[in-house]
Amino acid sequence: MAAPGALGARHPDVDRLRRLLRRRSERVAERAFVLEGPKLLAEALAAGAPIEAVFVSEDAPPVDFPEARVLRRGVLERVADTVTPQPVLTVCRAVDVPLAALASATFLVVCVDVQDPGNAGTILRSAEAAGAGGVVFAGASVDPYNPKTVRASAGSLFHVPIAIDADPLPALSQRRLGTVAHGGTPLDDADLRAPVALVLGNEAHGLPADAPIDEWVTIPMVGRSESLNVGMAAAVLCFEVARQRRGGSEVVRG
Repeated sequence: MAAPGALGARHPDVDRLRRLLRRRSERVAERAFVLEGPKLLAEALAAGAPIEAVFVSEDAPPVDFPEARVLRRGVLERVADTVTPQPVLTVCRAVDVPLAALASATFLVVCVDVQDPGNAGTILRSAEAAGAGGVVFAGASVDPYNPKTVRASAGSLFHVPIAIDADPLPALSQRRLGTVAHGGTPLDDADLRAPVALVLGNEAHGLPADAPIDEWVTIPMVGRSESLNVGMAAAVLCFEVARQRRGGSEVVRG
């Protein structure tokens, strides 16, 4: 027997959950997205993120949100984005900021046409861990609020500022360093202590040759590999910035 007040699959709020999980256009129109699982809810609460509503399955353990709404058994499985869904779904307001809000950052990561949600989430994690002052999603990049990106970010979405801008490179005051597989300045020879924007390109095609880049950099590699996955490359680049800027054992957040 369903718990009193539990929501069924046809309830309008449940239908909204489904739409926010499955359609970028709905997330853009409503300026809202969905978090899956109690850990991401905890990250959002810790960061003071603007939470709209929390939904839990009937048999879920209690969550630290007194106004959580209960879903009837089987409803969450029909709504969630994963095969084995988490027992908690949270609707959160969008947290991105205007590009102008990142003007004073001394360390940015810019994704241009990065399309894989997992890569985008990995980039967010690396940027946050290395002390970046922001991540910009540009061009035809994946939606940072895509459920797979949100999961892969492991909460970093709430701890590093993000901006979404179609063509941010011309407006950046930071020195724009583009990544290229061959022929650029070796990464360990590049000066990354001044204000810098690390610009990452599409998984298959990289950055356009005519992109407004101030300096091209290459990650030196030994062995047969010609290039790294963009998520891995981002981690190497971000932590080289952190290494060059490290004072004692602390990372200078930029």
